Amino acid sequence: METDGFVRRRRMTAETTGNDPGVAGASAGAEVRWLGGRFWGVSESIVGSLTPRIGGETEIQTVDLIRSAQDAQSEDSEPDYEGLPQGASTSTHMLAGAVAGIMEHCLMFPIDCVKTRMQSLQPDPAARYRNVMDALRRIVATEGIWRPLRGLNATAIGAGPAHALYFASYEKLKKTLSDVIHPGANSHLANGTAGCVATLLHDAVMNPAEVVKQRMQMYNSPYRGVLDCVRAVWQKEGPTAFYRSYTTQLTMNVPFQALHFMTYEYLQELLNPHRQYNPSSHMLSGALAGAIAAASTTPLDVCKTLLNTQESLALGSMSSGKGAHRHISGLAHAFRTVYRLGGLRGFFKGVQARVIYQMPSTAISWSVYEFFKYGLTKHQHNKRRTQQMEAEM
Repeated sequence: METDGFVRRRRMTAETTGNDPGVAGASAGAEVRWLGGRFWGVSESIVGSLTPRIGGETEIQTVDLIRSAQDAQSEDSEPDYEGLPQGASTSTHMLAGAVAGIMEHCLMFPIDCVKTRMQSLQPDPAARYRNVMDALRRIVATEGIWRPLRGLNATAIGAGPAHALYFASYEKLKKTLSDVIHPGANSHLANGTAGCVATLLHDAVMNPAEVVKQRMQMYNSPYRGVLDCVRAVWQKEGPTAFYRSYTTQLTMNVPFQALHFMTYEYLQELLNPHRQYNPSSHMLSGALAGAIAAASTTPLDVCKTLLNTQESLALGSMSSGKGAHRHISGLAHAFRTVYRLGGLRGFFKGVQARVIYQMPSTAISWSVYEFFKYGLTKHQHNKRRTQQMEAEM
């Protein structure tokens, strides 16, 4: 409330100058400038000139008034939002990324369930859907309201640490590479490269969760729960089954994330050139970046789903002279299987559901991440400022 005292004293100064309109006008003008936040450049000279007119006030009080005003201005100033790598620890990125990842996957999980089913190459007749809304309606009507959420706990467990590593490594590498490639400015090459490296860490953590999640999402899934699925896969197919699609996932996600991050940063330059915290620009940029990247990499996502689910009907139809294939392994084998069973159109099965899933998903992810990044940065900024003030006292 020191700033209120500052304004009141300014008013007293104007009133005690008698009928001098020039002094009163100068005092009122200075007060307006102070209220507008632009007064600081001239406050010292004006307050200094008015000090003799305030009866009983000393130079020490004048200094206190100036310091109070400067403290008020310091409280109102915002931290360097995009300067987060210098202003916060890696744990800040990791916490913001973990929250963003969990919210993104949990909120969009029902659409993800539909996407997995619509990418099935040989779906059961009861699991053939016209579109996303038809799929959701029929799944809820025939299998129960909670069926689209099966496997959600596995995703939440994997998404937290995966996105913590993802965003922390991206921010660190983006800053480091930008300083080398294009010092003092944004570099699309740095953004794309940082996104690719971050994907390696993200997928290493997330891939086992993806395997469990997608097997539980399939129609007539035989697993009772997450632990039952993990146990069954481990016993029947071995631990390598949890990483059977890892190379395919990287083959898909490296170009996906390169497109995603480059598009997002480019749109931020257009919509938010000063890089302030702007929720609408983060949401729009994230949604468009996700849609473009998702549509471009759908063929690889179809192959990844096939490798993760080891779809039984697809395996049965891929018979040869020596009998049916036991497992589909490797990207090349998955590509041949998709082409043989679905032709070129097979590579774009579920593209509608994938884009519908990715647009709000990436919008949520970036919005939540930027929000927490901003909040944590501001908290650390205020904490450091308080510590500095206490040290000065």
